[in-house]
Amino acid sequence: MTDAPVRSALYDVQARQGGTFDDFGGWIWTLDFGDIAGEYESLRSGAGMWDVYALNKWHVSGPDAQAALQHGFTNNLATQQVGQVRYGAFVDGTGLLHDEGTIYKRADGSYFAFTNTDTFDGFVRGHSPNADVALVNRLHEMPLVSVQGPRSREILQSLSDFDFSSLSYFRFAEPVTIAGIEVFMSRTGFSGELGYELIPARDDVERLWLALADAGVRPVGFNAIDIARIEAGLIVFEYEYEPGQLTPFDLGMDRMVSFAPEIEYVGKDALQKIAAEPPRRLKTLRLEAGELPEAGTAVTKEGAAVGTLTSPTVSPRFGPIALAIMDARAADNDTVVDVGGSTATVADLSIFDPGKVKPRA
Repeated sequence: MTDAPVRSALYDVQARQGGTFDDFGGWIWTLDFGDIAGEYESLRSGAGMWDVYALNKWHVSGPDAQAALQHGFTNNLATQQVGQVRYGAFVDGTGLLHDEGTIYKRADGSYFAFTNTDTFDGFVRGHSPNADVALVNRLHEMPLVSVQGPRSREILQSLSDFDFSSLSYFRFAEPVTIAGIEVFMSRTGFSGELGYELIPARDDVERLWLALADAGVRPVGFNAIDIARIEAGLIVFEYEYEPGQLTPFDLGMDRMVSFAPEIEYVGKDALQKIAAEPPRRLKTLRLEAGELPEAGTAVTKEGAAVGTLTSPTVSPRFGPIALAIMDARAADNDTVVDVGGSTATVADLSIFDPGKVKPRA
């Protein structure tokens, strides 16, 4: 007899709202609410909210917390300020990526680390076996509602006395009161738009969800989020990569790999050798109209394999597009390649907003 898949704390309210669901790896994710095009448009011109319950949320504390986190993390925690979020890769000694996620530096000296995998504690202890550090996965205590879209700030401001204009991109504040509910709030997201991620107490999350809906934030599912994140060039665990197969440079994470002299992490030397001339690049492909190719389809140029398709979609704004991991020799913009017998053209990784201007607005 197998264990039943895990449902979000918001499953019941989303079911009442017409949500459809599917099981991904033992977790029930909301796919959509019956109107994928409308949900997508709310992210691009209004405000949508997405349930990110299954994200692993670790509380990391102890005298060696920073050092233990840094030992496997490619971004610089030595210069991280209280209230700041750092995104980066968790790598092994050869520089291969095992996970990627965000680290939050809190005023009490502890950290939050949000990861895809639930084995992060073993990863940290494997790299720092003697560290005085405690890691507790608080996933079920910390339901996460991601509010994304150009109207997200305006709507949240209408529900709070907090000055939203004071919170910069990749910063967080705690506690913030929204609709009478205390939340941990970060200015982060997964849409390529202005957005905020809200974590209330588990018992308050349905009330928060309904208050946001009443204020004009539309519930959206993974199907709409997936289109937006592909347009924005954002990666998904087990879509763009499997653990231990690619480096951060293969996935467009160059800016999240620090070689600052004040930090040391496993894989730093290996990544420094790769940095000057990465062999693979993550890019967007503009696909010719026709049947959408499947993930895993080979990308070829003049009959030779030059890449692999990872995430295809049909964008309401850009038509058929896909993310693909390309050999560097074929990854220049405007390069014409073949995907499953159809022509495609290489474009910026973030085809929607190459300069990431919108989330920084």
